[in-house]
Amino acid sequence: MMDRLITQLPFFTPEHRNLAQTVAQFVAQEIEPRAAVEEDVESVAREFVSLLAGAGLLKYAVAESKLDVRSLCLIREELAYSSALADLAFVMQGLGTYAIARSAPDHVRDFWLSRAANGKAIAAFALTEPNAGSDVAAIETTARRDGETYVIDGKKRFISNAGIADFYIVFAKTGTRDDGRPVLSAFVVGSKMPGFRVIERTPLIALHPIGEIAFNECRVPAEDMVGEEGDGFKLAMETMDTFRASVGAAACGMARRALDQAVRYASGRKQFGRLLSEHQLVQAKLADMITELDAARLLVYRAAYARDTETGRLTREASEAKLFATEAAGRIIDSAVQIHGGAGLVSGTVVERLYRDVRALRIYEGTSEIQKLVIAGQLLKEQV
Repeated sequence: MMDRLITQLPFFTPEHRNLAQTVAQFVAQEIEPRAAVEEDVESVAREFVSLLAGAGLLKYAVAESKLDVRSLCLIREELAYSSALADLAFVMQGLGTYAIARSAPDHVRDFWLSRAANGKAIAAFALTEPNAGSDVAAIETTARRDGETYVIDGKKRFISNAGIADFYIVFAKTGTRDDGRPVLSAFVVGSKMPGFRVIERTPLIALHPIGEIAFNECRVPAEDMVGEEGDGFKLAMETMDTFRASVGAAACGMARRALDQAVRYASGRKQFGRLLSEHQLVQAKLADMITELDAARLLVYRAAYARDTETGRLTREASEAKLFATEAAGRIIDSAVQIHGGAGLVSGTVVERLYRDVRALRIYEGTSEIQKLVIAGQLLKEQV
């Protein structure tokens, strides 16, 4: 019922609407039956990559030319409606290949992109470190040139797909600028390269294959550098700028599922002789939830449409979408738990799972606080 917004918005082509319908059917048939599995997260993640490849959906994340952000967002919303892990399996193939598609040598680009799109290789994006999160300039991992190779040393933390990825796009310091800031460069590092290892898998409050990786004199062929020396910061920011609105789309998928669950529960549960849905305070919650959800989706798909049809980075639009949608989803899911009462706290129920899943979205790819700084900075630039 609530998906009628997609048919109402002017942002989509008929192909986009057909895609949304196709993905919804795929999710119902293939993802939803596996969505509640909480054991062996790494095996389930691999299975989702295989299923997504078989359905031909990974090509929308692994862009050989221009990425269609509207398609990316539509798919992420539908996947996240059912499973945050399936959404992760999809988007990581894009995050781990975007810089490669943009700037890697042709033979490197063709090899990894084809394997990622076919589900034969799992990708990862290795930027965050123990002492460098939002502050990318604090990266301590180094890469020094030695003949025809670069020798990488350092650690990366909170790396999604750590331990199951076949290759990583790794950002490392290759020098220092005159102003003291690091020269960052990007490399493709295969998981079987000597000197690379997974230190630990990091348990989170929700299902998520993530961990810490290390490089100890890991020799990478110079031809596996993505772009030129010093292009790393630009490639990292372009990647996150491109995918940021889609984080909002995932949040919308989770929020839409929570609202559906809340409406269903309130329409069947009686308290004080009346259905919950007949109590005005519950109705007020539902009204707030649907209004915030619609507003979030409008911001997300405005940003996606602008990215697909206009030139320039459009950073503010993407940050607004990510900020509002992730914060709103947290409020919507919290309200869904409240409407369920004690039933919403039972481990394994849909709203309890959503409550855990949604929390990370306000942190990764730039915290809400960072998004506010970005938005304000862009706004002030526009006034000059």
